[in-house]
Amino acid sequence: MKVPVLALTMGDPAGVGPEIVVGTLAHWGLEAEACVVGDRRVLAEAERILGVSIPWKEARFPLEGNGPFLLDLANADPKTFSFGEISPVCGQASFEYVRKAVELALSGFVDALVTAPISKEALHRASVPYIGHTEMLEALTQAKEALTMFQVGDLRVFFFTRHLPLREAIARVKQETLVHFARLVFLYLRALGMENPRVAFAALNPHAGEGGLLGREEQEEIAPAVSFLRQEGYEISGPYPADSVFFFAFQGKFDAVISLYHDQGHIATKCLDFFRTVSVTLGLPFLRTSPDHGTAFDIAGRGVARFESMYEACRIAARYAPLYAPPLEDAT
Repeated sequence: MKVPVLALTMGDPAGVGPEIVVGTLAHWGLEAEACVVGDRRVLAEAERILGVSIPWKEARFPLEGNGPFLLDLANADPKTFSFGEISPVCGQASFEYVRKAVELALSGFVDALVTAPISKEALHRASVPYIGHTEMLEALTQAKEALTMFQVGDLRVFFFTRHLPLREAIARVKQETLVHFARLVFLYLRALGMENPRVAFAALNPHAGEGGLLGREEQEEIAPAVSFLRQEGYEISGPYPADSVFFFAFQGKFDAVISLYHDQGHIATKCLDFFRTVSVTLGLPFLRTSPDHGTAFDIAGRGVARFESMYEACRIAARYAPLYAPPLEDAT
């Protein structure tokens, strides 16, 4: 096959994962082949709920012909759980989909992973020793450092910190750590085929600190980091007020923005297009994308979940997978 092969994991069987996977395949039309790793019985129920029929082909590796292909792990008997309810059966099953997809990627049978949402609580109840996808993928691939990039349209946002209390995130805004993180950002933008990316730092404080009147992190930590990086030859600038830098990046002035804390970048991307924001994990031996929403247990099994974010995650994976060349050297 000349087009990229994407492994789509079904996610938590009790969440909206099965529905958005089926919805995505029903509207495919991408220059890529899809291989779903999941449970045929659960997917059949999702097809019934959505009123569609997917022409599955059994996955035999290496894949030949045209899909969509299905690798049926048969590990989530619908009689043992209910849509919308947290279950250790589903937590274990969702982990097994990811583990198998990683094996396929590391063996060269698929080119990228697109992961449907999983439940942290279900994983915990199943005694899976990982809190989420990123931790799983780092452990299963022995990756040294994984980075999260959000993409909506051509706006790319990297997160300097994510799942931290705001007070702790602010405490980490130090010149040395900012420099290290920015080097990684450039490393992986180049891994996506961008030879000379333009990157901007979002400011931490209102109005980028207003010359120190509204905070001194911009003067004492962020601006010195930018100056140091520019001396090393990186095309980086800022810090720019967060209420404008994402807009200018969306207009094409920058190739990526470094967000300093979780909500800063999440709000910017989701306000642009909540249903088409995609999370991209870089730093692994392969590309991984996912929709930027959770299991949505409250609407699971009702046929109302929107599939656009899963579809967009597949589109982004198909776009970047042929380009993605994980660098071997470390950014220090």
